[in-house]
Amino acid sequence: MTLLKKGAGASSGREGLTIISEEASFHGVLAVKGSLRVDGSVDGDISDAVAVSVGKAGRVKGNIAAETLSVAGEVDGNVIASGSIEILAGGRLRGDIRTASLKIEEGSFFDGHCAMEGDGLGRAAERKTKDIPLPEVVEENA
Repeated sequence: MTLLKKGAGASSGREGLTIISEEASFHGVLAVKGSLRVDGSVDGDISDAVAVSVGKAGRVKGNIAAETLSVAGEVDGNVIASGSIEILAGGRLRGDIRTASLKIEEGSFFDGHCAMEGDGLGRAAERKTKDIPLPEVVEENA
């Protein structure tokens, strides 16, 4: 049985919360205009979300596009997060990611490529830092 709940507040203009509980599974493309909590399983892409949180029992097999992503369970897919991505202890993320901020806790797992973007830095700042020489390391004998 698939159970999908939409939190109160969506019709009043406030951010809604969509919850996929542990007993629930969703197959297909899920466009979420507010926040999404996944404690069950999603087999498909998640798009347009403000915040996606994958709980310890949560499993997502598909790409995710959101402002923020927090992973305590498993994500198998590419992720674009305009704000931040955090992989909590015990969390697993397999796929390429693009974000402005990344936090990977000890005890988590990440397998993929990462591109950091945002805050006006981007590739121009990356090119500039390549031209700056590294400081020379001087060892002192005691």
